[in-house]
Parts: sequence; structure tokens; C-alpha cells
Amino acid sequence: MTLRKPPGRYAGWIATAVAVVLSVPVFGSPAHAAPGDPATASSFNLKSGPDLSRPVADLKAALPTQGVQDLLDQGNRVAKTGASCTTDPFGAGDDGKALAPARKLCWDSGDSATEEWIPQGMTGVSDAQADELWGSRKPLVTAWYDKTGGKGVRLSFLDPETAIPGDPDGRRYRHALLVEPYYNSYDHVSYKAVDVHAGGIAWYKNHLYVADTLNGLRVFDMRSILDLNPDQNASVDDTTLDGLKSNVRDETQIGRQNNVYYGHTYRYVMPQVASWKFVSAQGNSSAGTCVASGAPKASYISVDRSAAAAPALIMGEYCDSDATHPEKGRIGTLPIDDATGLLKATNGVVAATGAFHLPRDLTQGAARYGGMYYFNRSWTTHSGSLRRATVSGGRLVDYGANITNAVGPEDLSFEHGQSVPGGGTQYLWSLTEHRMDTADPTCTDAGSPCGRVIYAHRVSDVLARP
Repeated sequence: MTLRKPPGRYAGWIATAVAVVLSVPVFGSPAHAAPGDPATASSFNLKSGPDLSRPVADLKAALPTQGVQDLLDQGNRVAKTGASCTTDPFGAGDDGKALAPARKLCWDSGDSATEEWIPQGMTGVSDAQADELWGSRKPLVTAWYDKTGGKGVRLSFLDPETAIPGDPDGRRYRHALLVEPYYNSYDHVSYKAVDVHAGGIAWYKNHLYVADTLNGLRVFDMRSILDLNPDQNASVDDTTLDGLKSNVRDETQIGRQNNVYYGHTYRYVMPQVASWKFVSAQGNSSAGTCVASGAPKASYISVDRSAAAAPALIMGEYCDSDATHPEKGRIGTLPIDDATGLLKATNGVVAATGAFHLPRDLTQGAARYGGMYYFNRSWTTHSGSLRRATVSGGRLVDYGANITNAVGPEDLSFEHGQSVPGGGTQYLWSLTEHRMDTADPTCTDAGSPCGRVIYAHRVSDVLARP
């Protein structure tokens, strides 16, 4: 989430920001709600969107499919970990007390520095599978939105556990472009960019859920990744299954154009297979502030696997509150049907099982496990903060103190460790959005500089903090 920048840094911003938040009066009018209070769960209810099965089937008949393991094996970019990952958006932190990550991966130089693509969403196979494996691999998936070029959203598939032979700190990864299928004016199946912020993604079994801020969720299928260059020779257009051609050299085009399939040079495109729309009317806008009732913003999402019989999708709002709009945001719980990997619906409607008003605003990501909520909060290019909260007395209340975090922390994903007998190490995964910009003095602070990484905290380290 890109936020407005202040004139400069100052130490102890967290204490100041909290003081401002706590100074906002709680209005007696029902139009406003007190932080932590229960919220109307039905505001999070979702109804199924248009049927996309026909265009998706037609696309799969036209273009060959590949699987997640294929993308990992054919990774064309290299991330670095260990001593080779020197980007550090944590530093000492604005207050000198940053919690250093237990694990960290750095993007390649192009993705670290690009101004076009901004990383946002985070999920992994631990969300998708109880055994935390996709075949033999342990992939993470991140989402980026295109800030400048209208290309929509791309995903990055990366396995942090599998080193490149001869490069122990190297990890291959691959991008795939999300697309929305449709029929063009000639009734030919085609696809276009997915125009969402992708502030949150969540993977469960074969399905990937992507937050669509003012609308609800878009759904993609890991079995429907289409390959525009199966011969791996980009210089020659491939012949497709329907006898046409595919081109991965032209950056300007997408979809079927003059009987050629394009994907803005991306080899892999992943079509949307379904959607879920908010049932309630949407009172929010694209502004950072939020309303207290009606449909929420779908700013970020995650999976809670702590109750094996009742997996859930967690959805919450990013809100930049002010004196006129004091709402901190809401967070709700949506049931997942473990048998199908889809949201659990009755007569086409997914009924939320609970919701709360958030204790604090500026929340960029949330995860829940065993009743403990974890929240990433960010404020421009200052150190972010990791907060904890639990339900007590029917309210969602802060647990412990603020934990100083990376600059620009985003979506959260909980690695549950259930695949290890007796329980393995649990991690809280996230990623940072701000590229290091040497022309921006707020990004070069020695104590907490900008920089893009994927990172994980050990949950035990988080819970050990006061």
C-alpha cells in the first residue's frame, strides 16, 4: 500500500502516531464504532460472481497448461538468501529496537529497483496444504501490482528451501501474470489485465484468492496456469493448441490480438476462474479512510489453519483514520470447505462467522492462529510495526506492546509447522514494498532504510516480546 510521505523522519514516530490515534474521540453516534468492538459479521458476506467456466475451458483448450512445480523448475530469476542477501529494511529501527527476521530473501536487482511493480500480497504452501508440500516443494507466492503500466497483477513463485546447484544462497523464481478471461467482439476467447491492488492473497488447496478492494475476492486455480512459450524459445512464436500463435516478445499487448496470444512478455498467464462479491452495499471509496458499516474493504487476506476441522479465510481493511473518519477498520472470518478448498457457501452465499473493529488503523496485513491475531502496520517510510491482539471480554484487544518491524511491511502468511511430528518451527512470513531510492532522503536512513525483501519471523520470537 503506497502512502503519502511526511516531510522527513523522526525518532519515536510510533509513540507519536499512537498518541494521535488514541486522542481521536469515540463518537456516540452509531455511525462510528469503538476500536476492538464486535462488528456486524454479515457485512463480510459474499455472493458468487459470474460463471467463468466456459471461457476458462476455452482458454485451456487453446493454450497448454503448466503446474506450480514447472514454474519453480523453470525459474528465470534468482533471489538470494543467507549472507548473499544484504538488503536490510529493518536496520536498528526508528526506536533502536527492531525485531530482526529469522529468514530473509532478496529479489534480483531488477525486481528490487523497479518503479513499475510494487510487491503487496503474501501466501505459501503452508496455507494451501496441511503437509506444507506441493509435490516435493515448499513454494511461497507473492503478488505485485503494476503502478505505472496497466499490466495489472503478477505473481512470483519461489521455493526458499531449494538451492540452485553450485549456488547455495541462490533460489530460482518465476513470475506469472494474472488475467481475466472474456469473449471479444468476434466471440473469440481472450483475456485482459486484472486491475486490482492485490494487497492480500491466500492459497488453499488448488485455489488462490486475491483481494479485490471494493468488490470482494477474485479466484484463480493453480491447475490453470497457461504457457505462452512451451518450447522456451522466445524468438519464435509458438503454435498454440488451437492452431494460432503465441508471442512473448511484445510488451505492449495482452490477450488474443489478430490471432496471436500475448501476455506483456510474460511466459505464463493465469486466468481468473471465479469471484466472490460483497452482498452488502459498499460505502467505502478508494480513499484511505473507512466507514464503519456496510461492505468492508478487502485490503488483505490470510488463512487460519489452527482448527483442522474449521479452516478460515481472514479478511481485513486498511484504514488511515483522521478526526472526521475515526474508523480503524474491520476484520472478519469466512469459512473454508476443506473438502473442496473453496469458501463454504449456502445457496451461493458465504456467511461470515464473526467480525471485529480493529484496535488500530494503518493495518497492511493480518494473520490469525490459535486465537492470536498478528497485524502488520506501516507508516510511509518509517519503521513498520507488528502488533498482536486477542479476543477478551467479547472485544479484540491489544496483546503486549508494539514490535518495531521493517520499513513498508505488507501482507502476512502463517507457516503452521503442522507437517512435523510434534510441531515444527512456526514462521510469520511477509514482504516489504518500498524500493531503496537513493534520491529520496526518507529511504536512506541508516537506522531503518527502505528495501524490498521477503522475510519471516519465528513466531516464538514474536510471542517472547513483551
